Amino acid sequence: MRVLIADSFERSGIDALTAAGMDVTVDPQLSGTVLAEAVAAQRPDVLVVRSTKVPEEVLAAGPLKLVVRAGAGYNTIDVGAASKRGIYVSNCPGKNSVAVAELAFGLILALDRRIVDNAVDLREGRWNKSAYSKAAGLYGRTLGLIGVGGIGGAMIPRAKGFGMKVVAWSRSLTPERAEELGVVALPSPLAVAESADVVSVHLALNDGTRGLCGREFFAALKPGALFVNTSRGEVVDEEALAAAVSDKGVRAGLDVYANEPTGGSGEYPGGIGASSGVYGTHHIGASTAQAQEAIAAEAVRIITVFAATGDVPNAVNIAVTTPAVCSLVVRHLDRPGVLAACLDAVSHAGINVQEMSNTVFEGSEAAVATIRLEVEPSEELLSVVREAANVLDVSVVSA
Repeated sequence: MRVLIADSFERSGIDALTAAGMDVTVDPQLSGTVLAEAVAAQRPDVLVVRSTKVPEEVLAAGPLKLVVRAGAGYNTIDVGAASKRGIYVSNCPGKNSVAVAELAFGLILALDRRIVDNAVDLREGRWNKSAYSKAAGLYGRTLGLIGVGGIGGAMIPRAKGFGMKVVAWSRSLTPERAEELGVVALPSPLAVAESADVVSVHLALNDGTRGLCGREFFAALKPGALFVNTSRGEVVDEEALAAAVSDKGVRAGLDVYANEPTGGSGEYPGGIGASSGVYGTHHIGASTAQAQEAIAAEAVRIITVFAATGDVPNAVNIAVTTPAVCSLVVRHLDRPGVLAACLDAVSHAGINVQEMSNTVFEGSEAAVATIRLEVEPSEELLSVVREAANVLDVSVVSA
């Protein structure tokens, strides 16, 4: 299996893929049209990326079967275009949770104690203890989490270690789960903004979260509150945040930006990250050696499982539901041609197959095929299938 790695990737992962018999090419400089040309020329089965964007032109350039995002988010990949072409998209969730939580809490501490400003003044020969001796401190204050997945969950014990109370909102946060985590569940992001002294955002980017932290959200924040975003820049309305920084004394710590460069280095076009009152880092939340080793190991697992079985762990573009309305269940002898005959009959009836599985019994004498159909089969079709050679029984189960 040919694997093209179009981004930086741990040597341990490259060695593991090579040891597994993969034909591995590594070129971290590929992007845009050049990446599409490389896919067309090398014809890889698998493409591995971190921050490199994978638009439709790349997906259409060659016979890709799988795109692996060596990280959690996958908004840089055109998942819709991949799905139309039958290309799996997979990610490595949860492997960088601790690393991102560490950075998020580092930004909180830096904002509260103005660590960056302290350091800059000293480097420029200024001593300003009187200005920097006015931190509020974190003990007893309230941390508000927007999103309580792997990273948000990793924030909770860190906050409690500093003596903070934790309130949280997430679409999936139930009262039982909140009690288990030891947090107070609130009904909305606005409720978190109103209640917290510090807000930290941990959301995946999708149509439901894009711009979620907007003007109404920042209007609800307390004056002087701390706001941290280590998820995706597009979750935040940056103009609304800039207004909150200038008008309400909100201080922000950001690791992600709506207009951030895609490469490892280059010019920053300016924006919220260059604003006064904002501490910015360079989208490095997952960039610890520990996290990258774990992500590389997970990417290797995904690729090797796919090569061995055809299954894709962590696939993000498999349909949760299909248009299937029923299942045609065929109990049959495990002989050549049985499934072909059944599918041929279904095809001649003009019915589309949505999903299919075939379970073989111990001894390989008999099996049961489950064929999910988009419309109910007619009695005529059922009779044709029943009369096929080596078919033992046929039934229909409604979805």
